[in-house]
Amino acid sequence: DDGSYILPGSFIPAAERYGVIVDVDKYVVQNVFNQVCQNRIPPDTMLSIHVSGNSICDKSFMQFILDQAADMKINTSNFCFEITETAAIANFTEALKFIETLHEVGFLFSLDDFGSGVSSFGYLKQLPIDYLKIDGFFVKDMVHDPIDAAMVSAINEIGHRMGIQTIAEFVESEQILQQLRKLGVNYAQGYHIDKPTLLADIFAVELA
Repeated sequence: DDGSYILPGSFIPAAERYGVIVDVDKYVVQNVFNQVCQNRIPPDTMLSIHVSGNSICDKSFMQFILDQAADMKINTSNFCFEITETAAIANFTEALKFIETLHEVGFLFSLDDFGSGVSSFGYLKQLPIDYLKIDGFFVKDMVHDPIDAAMVSAINEIGHRMGIQTIAEFVESEQILQQLRKLGVNYAQGYHIDKPTLLADIFAVELA
C-alpha cells in the first residue's frame, strides 16, 4: 500500500499457497514476451524466466506459453525457462513433458539450485536440459570450504560430461569468480556480477 517492493521470497510462497502462482507466472511470461517484441534485442541475447513447480503441473500454463509464442512470433531460442531441481523431482513426469514439449519449439531450459536434492545426479540423466545452475549454498563458501569447492567441481564436471553448460549462483566476490574460472564453470550469477535490474533498463543499455 505504501508503494514499497515486496521481495519474491515473501510473496511467492503466499501466491503458491493461495493458488494464484500460475496467474503470476502467466503474467511474467506475457510481460517479458511483450517487452521483447517492443524492443529489438541482439540475436544472441538470452532471457531466463523462473517458473513455479505448480505451473509445470498446470496444463493451461504450457499451452499459454505456446499460444503466446505463436501469436507474438517470438524467437524461442532467446528464452530459457528455469525450474528448481526440487520442483522437477517432485513433479518429474509433468516436468519432463513440459521440458520436452517446449524444447520442440526451441525454448531452452535450466535446472536451478542443482545439488540440493538427494537424487540429483540420477534425475539429471533423464531431463533434457541445456543449463545446470549450481546451488549457491555450495558456491558462496567454496573459497574457504574445500568440501563446498569439491561439490561445485563435481557438479560442473558431470554437467560438462553430459554436454550441459553450467552456471554458478551466489557469486559475491572476485575470489569466488576466479576459482570458478579455474574450474571451467561457464557462467556466473550474483551481486559481484550485477544487481537486480528492471528489464526495461537492460533494454535501454543494450540498445544505446
